[in-house]
Amino acid sequence: MNNRDRWKVYKRVSVMFFLAVVALTVIQRGSINMGAPFELERQTRMDASGRVESGAPLQEKMHSFQGVKGFWKASKHHPPYGGRSTTQEPSITHDNSATTWDVTATNCTANHNLSGQDWFQGLEDTFKQFMLYRHCRYFPMLLNHPQKCFGEIYLLMVIKSVATQHDRREVIRKTWGKERVINGKRIKTFFLLGKPSSQAERANHQKLVEYENHIYGDILQWDFLDSFFNLTLKETHFLKWFHTYCPSVQYIFKGDDDVFVSVENIFEFLDSTNRARNLFVGDVIFKAKPIRKKENKYYIPLALYNKTHYPPYAGGGGFLMDGNLARRLHWVADTLELYPIDDVFLGMCLEVLQVAPVKHNAFKTFGLVKNKNSKMNREPCFFRSMIVVHKLLPTELIRMWHLVNSDLVCSQKVEIL
Repeated sequence: MNNRDRWKVYKRVSVMFFLAVVALTVIQRGSINMGAPFELERQTRMDASGRVESGAPLQEKMHSFQGVKGFWKASKHHPPYGGRSTTQEPSITHDNSATTWDVTATNCTANHNLSGQDWFQGLEDTFKQFMLYRHCRYFPMLLNHPQKCFGEIYLLMVIKSVATQHDRREVIRKTWGKERVINGKRIKTFFLLGKPSSQAERANHQKLVEYENHIYGDILQWDFLDSFFNLTLKETHFLKWFHTYCPSVQYIFKGDDDVFVSVENIFEFLDSTNRARNLFVGDVIFKAKPIRKKENKYYIPLALYNKTHYPPYAGGGGFLMDGNLARRLHWVADTLELYPIDDVFLGMCLEVLQVAPVKHNAFKTFGLVKNKNSKMNREPCFFRSMIVVHKLLPTELIRMWHLVNSDLVCSQKVEIL
């Protein structure tokens, strides 16, 4: 083969290679475009407050899809909704004039006056951290959705969660926390978060939280660290947020992200109360004693609380209260020093208001029975009669939800409500 023949062969191979590359590119783009409707299918799960619905035109869906795809390109941090810059605690008044979250900066230093006290020296490091910054009352908001509380809302579902437990939030959205209207009564859902606790992964976890919020728009997040001792901050910050943005909410369910909840049973219970004043109901604990063993998670030194018993309080796994009482709790919470156990702190606030929390057997914040191995804790016929059952993993929750809402036949109805 001479040089001329070799050149012809080379040209043919080059042209064939070029055509093959073009063909593969066209096929690849076609695959991406075919995948877009499946991405868009996810967007039909948005709520009705200004988000894309399943019947929206394709042009709107494509716009929403592009917004989701473009989220990861955003690099600038957007300031929280509304509010003014401040380096001091907000002034608390009773004129109901606050219409935005008015804390956009914090200037809080440690209280080192405690450092020389013997009882303080014996505390665990996390407890020391709580005591040093106990006086820091309010922090800026990172994620806010005040518009979701506009208008008449019958029931506001408020769930405490942390950044890494996105699987629990997803299951709740698909089951009992789904936003809907029942008999003309609107239900809205929010998740309460602080900053991710893992310092090494904080930036990544925060970005995932922001993306999740970009899709669902149901996360309220504040600029304090998510930890056991900061659960009380989550309580006080929600009460302030509720007082600021939710003038027309009738009732609040507040609980953890590992509970089973029957909204239908909540409605049935509320119908039976005939709009009772100062309603606060849950799994109420009476005459609980402060734990004095240092190795216990709930240890409280005498210097912090020297009484024999706590006031009655509802287990934080899930409780129900009326909106007017929540607004009064906001004012009282501002008058008390923060306490490291959030549900006990709320019991202290109720004591100041002289409101007695009501114990109801349909609230089970320690499981149906305390024996975790008991078959009763996995019996759907018992769950059907409950309002709240605590301590379920996401797989257990979705399984129980499907069982309870199936054509379940129970041999005997459990009379709880």
